[in-house]
Amino acid sequence: MNPLQPSASNLQPVFLAGPTAVGKSGAALLLAEQIGGEIISVDSMQVYRGLDIGTAKATPAERARVPHHLIDVAELDEPFDAAKFVTLARKAVAEIQSRRQTPILCGGTGLYFRAYLEGIGDAPGSNAKLRAELESAQLPELLAELEQRDPVTFARIDRENLRRVVRAVEVIRLTGKPFSDQRSTWNDGTPAAKHETIFVLSRTAEDLVARIHARVDEMFTLGLVAETGRLLELGLAQNKTAMQAIGYRQVVEHLRGESSLADTVELVKIKTRQYAKRQRTWFRGLPNVKVVELQPKESARDLFDRLKSLCLNSASR
Repeated sequence: MNPLQPSASNLQPVFLAGPTAVGKSGAALLLAEQIGGEIISVDSMQVYRGLDIGTAKATPAERARVPHHLIDVAELDEPFDAAKFVTLARKAVAEIQSRRQTPILCGGTGLYFRAYLEGIGDAPGSNAKLRAELESAQLPELLAELEQRDPVTFARIDRENLRRVVRAVEVIRLTGKPFSDQRSTWNDGTPAAKHETIFVLSRTAEDLVARIHARVDEMFTLGLVAETGRLLELGLAQNKTAMQAIGYRQVVEHLRGESSLADTVELVKIKTRQYAKRQRTWFRGLPNVKVVELQPKESARDLFDRLKSLCLNSASR
């Protein structure tokens, strides 16, 4: 048996989070190979088939090295939310553990981590009349209401994501309670997962910005514009969720003649930096966070050694 392989009685999931471009995927690959693990993507956009380049989805070669789950599980015209993620993630965790492997939940969607660990809550279903009213309202008006009635959610939410803002305000109006207070129990009565340690990778702002810019440039070099054009033919513009993916919505505007390519690349960099900042806010609010500071010149192997030590120490407690 691999000396790093946990015993059959200790195959608890490893939670690896962090902002975009911080280096999560490479670390997860090495960790999975060394401890006998499989990766569960915690990313609200990688679930969609076709959103490959713009979401930095694991390549076929990487998936051949280590099994990946919750990638390409939804069509572009299919809704996907935190509740569906939790259902599929729990199933994947059980299947991985049945193979005597360690589940490694890795990604940057803080809402999905929180939903898995703490539950979805008893938020009511959508109200068609109210939803239509809110969707016709101006975003600044909705944000003002959200800030007044639920400052916790206002601080964490993507304020440019109309779908999420509408849902938060909808729940507040329907229940009279803050949206942030309604995630303590799972809808079907299943208890939320106990608070495991979440390893949050972090870098200095300067280092992370440089990595974000390099990633965005690479995405355009790999063909993000062409990929977006193909996806538009498959119905990308009709999926309100998928259209929130940074990179795609900006390229769609470029393809419509609303911006030049150079301006589009720069805008994607700006939006990605802003998103990384919001991700950091989300992760600070998660339970039992252990921040792992990365150095600009630190190799993937050195990072793996640190993560291995942290994971094994956490599992032994």
